[in-house]
Amino acid sequence: MAEFIMELNDEQKEVRDWIHGFAAEVMRPAAAEWDEREETPWPVIQEAAKIGIYSLDFYAQQYFDPTGLGIPMAMEELFWGDAGIALSIVGTGLAAVGVLANGTEEQIGTWIPQMYGTPDDVKVAAFCSSEPDAGSDVASLRTRAVYDEAKDEWVLDGTKTWATNGGIAGVHVVVASVDPELGSKGHASFIVPPNTPGLSQGQKFQKHGIRASHTAEVVLEDVRVPGSCLLGGKEKLDERLARARERAKSGGERVKNAAMATFEASRPAVGAMAVGTARAAYEEALEYARTREQFGRPIIDNQGVAFQLADMRTSIDAARLLVWRASWMAVNGKPFTAAEGSQSKLFASETAKKVTAQAIQILGGNGFTREYPVERMHRDAAIYTIFEGTSEIQRLVIARTLSGMPIR
Repeated sequence: MAEFIMELNDEQKEVRDWIHGFAAEVMRPAAAEWDEREETPWPVIQEAAKIGIYSLDFYAQQYFDPTGLGIPMAMEELFWGDAGIALSIVGTGLAAVGVLANGTEEQIGTWIPQMYGTPDDVKVAAFCSSEPDAGSDVASLRTRAVYDEAKDEWVLDGTKTWATNGGIAGVHVVVASVDPELGSKGHASFIVPPNTPGLSQGQKFQKHGIRASHTAEVVLEDVRVPGSCLLGGKEKLDERLARARERAKSGGERVKNAAMATFEASRPAVGAMAVGTARAAYEEALEYARTREQFGRPIIDNQGVAFQLADMRTSIDAARLLVWRASWMAVNGKPFTAAEGSQSKLFASETAKKVTAQAIQILGGNGFTREYPVERMHRDAAIYTIFEGTSEIQRLVIARTLSGMPIR
């Protein structure tokens, strides 16, 4: 087990500085344009692919970093650049994590490379879990997957919503119910390969923030995929369902479902995204407070402003430490006995909302205009307390873990 160290090593610092350079030189100059256009920034994704940031190799290198700090470090720097563009660059990663968490080695080797494509022919992937009536309430998921034994195919029907890259993706990873009576324990994840008949994009959402990231409904109508597209394989699924049925009869322990396995692995990474956005807003506010003069002196000379900046920096550093701890625990196989993954996501996301609001306040009227980036950062930060489990759901997870009680 790697020792928990609160400092990046020289190699990690080199990677951090490389990503930071891309964020500062390529992402930031393009941020306002793609926010206004509300379109996927394909040219920026391609630039990221050409230098190796948007690639399976890069994410694998960070994912398997024994310190656990590779992914949160990368996420913080990219989202420091711009949250909307960054989500377009890293959105494929959630689908990849879905395959890594639930798939066989053969499935991982087959599908994850196809999710990214090549620098000359960039692709994106989508993870499809939420539904119009099943967001936080994953047990209410209605998308069905029925096995056609004669053809060794799974037939998927349903509608997914809030899917990053939904409809424009090559590979879609879809969570569906194979046994509705088992609720969330009866879920499984499926690969829907590129150009599979029956999958289409529904409504594309016009959003408050992260507008450079494509979010849409995904409609599945009689979508047939080969048996090999069930992540983990049918034998493993049958064993898991049999155990779940036995435990349901005896009122036994909770069984992890496919979507939750993905979210548990990715929550600290979302926390790191929030830290990046918060840090960006804090730095803008700090620089503004140093140079903006009122009553003949910089506004940072006023305690009302200086104390806000002190609180902002303290909260950001505390959030980063929670994210790093959870990331280290996850990589080293330490159980989240106090829901440390949810703790990191909860605190970091709430910090991002608060810090970006404080940044607007420090900039005053200028902060409320699109001439300054804190307005966009504040809009972007709103998503962190909502996606991949709202703050209320994180508190529920933490409370249940601490108490051992089925708190509702």
